[in-house]
Amino acid sequence: MRKPTAKLRDELARLQEELRHAETRDAERIGRIALKAGLGDFEVEPNALQSAFEEIATRFRNGSKAATPFATATLGTGEAAGQSPEA
Repeated sequence: MRKPTAKLRDELARLQEELRHAETRDAERIGRIALKAGLGDFEVEPNALQSAFEEIATRFRNGSKAATPFATATLGTGEAAGQSPEA
């Protein structure tokens, strides 16, 4: 049995709204993490930042075991928390 067009439009509108809310939650969560990492402390070109995020996404998408310890292995413990090594 086919759904009437009006019902499909209503369902589509509801799903689009749900998607918008989910994207907002994700953006806020990622933004908080970026701020904790210290990205709010300096100017970064949006394209450079997007490229860095894409590299991180690829690393996690590939299920690399190196993805999780990367920040602590590359940075000192203070730097991982967005602090300078002297702190």
